[in-house]
Amino acid sequence: MVLNWLWIGFFTVAFATAAVRWLLGEHAIFQALMTALFDGARSGFEISLGLAGVMALWLGLMRVGERAGVIALLARAAGPLLRRLFPGVPDGHPAQGAMTMNVSANLLGLDNAATPLGLAAMRELQSINPRAPDDAASDAQIMFVVMNTAGLTLIPTSVIAIRQSVALQQGLGAGFNAADIFLPTLIVTFISLLAGVLAVAVAQRLPLWRPRLLLPVLAVGGLLAAAVTALSRLPADQAARIAGAAGAAVILGVVMLFVLAAAWRRVNAYEAFIDGAKEGFGVAVQIVPYLIAILIAVGVFRAAGCMDFLLSAIGAGVSAVGWNTDFLPALPVGLMKVLSGAGARGLMIDVMNVHGVDSFAGRLAAIVQGSTETTFYVLAVYFGSVGVKHTRHALACALFADAVGLVAAIGVGYALLR
Repeated sequence: MVLNWLWIGFFTVAFATAAVRWLLGEHAIFQALMTALFDGARSGFEISLGLAGVMALWLGLMRVGERAGVIALLARAAGPLLRRLFPGVPDGHPAQGAMTMNVSANLLGLDNAATPLGLAAMRELQSINPRAPDDAASDAQIMFVVMNTAGLTLIPTSVIAIRQSVALQQGLGAGFNAADIFLPTLIVTFISLLAGVLAVAVAQRLPLWRPRLLLPVLAVGGLLAAAVTALSRLPADQAARIAGAAGAAVILGVVMLFVLAAAWRRVNAYEAFIDGAKEGFGVAVQIVPYLIAILIAVGVFRAAGCMDFLLSAIGAGVSAVGWNTDFLPALPVGLMKVLSGAGARGLMIDVMNVHGVDSFAGRLAAIVQGSTETTFYVLAVYFGSVGVKHTRHALACALFADAVGLVAAIGVGYALLR
């Protein structure tokens, strides 16, 4: 129901804004909205089409791992923490293994692997969803999706690569450190994740103060801090190289683990892969209408100039109370990232080009881009893949985590980059 009113609101506000601009003499505004409408529909289909092959790959591999018993093993390893966050998921259920792999892929910045693994986890969670007859999300699905919208990433490799490319264009020498934003990025994503988890826990009345939950969280935080500290002492190119190699090695290691475990247990890995891959195309096709719906709404909202108006209002408010406004050039990246990952990436590059890749605004834009996620895209794709129409408190908790993450990015930026 929330997404329904939000979707209607995007169109209504965009059309009203366009009507006012047309009356003021901008006669091409409605054409711009039409272009955004059709571009959004085309983008939604193209994304789903591109996702079909990746979904077939990972669902096939997941089926091999499931029949070989590796998924159940991963679920048991992550059980102590997952039992507290997902009390409705039975011990040893395949969803636990899929969720563990999804979180691991997100940590390594492997989006192409994280999304299919996340969709596989949603399918497993849907199989035990007590609210499935009402097309409503379960508590476990909401917690899982909100954790994904937090965008927890150890190394924002794509952002680092973009910064390095822009730096070369701007003639910066070998002393430029493109990876200097990964420590602030990790801090911000961790804060955003905790905010999202706490918001869902309050809504679902989960007891988070027990030592059995706090100790694993502290352990994970300690491991992340150790990894970040070690990588922060390396040159930018070497840190990026290690991060990329580690990510590829982990994913390929998981693939080989599945294949070798299947061979050890005399499971027909080839047939298992084919059976799982067949489901990948069905999932990709099911996503198409949900993805198109959210992309066209966001597209017309942006094309009507509503985002620009919102930013102008925020800037006026900040200036009115006498606060420092150096962060304002990077703010559109955070607001846009909630709606569109590609749009936020374009805004980030624009900030780097205008203000300089090594400026405060340029670095802050990179932190925001690397530490946030496309919330509406994630909600549409993840819930749409299993036919969930009533997301309950998922959107509110996800937006709360986004808001906390954006404020944390600005605060951490001022603390570490000024």
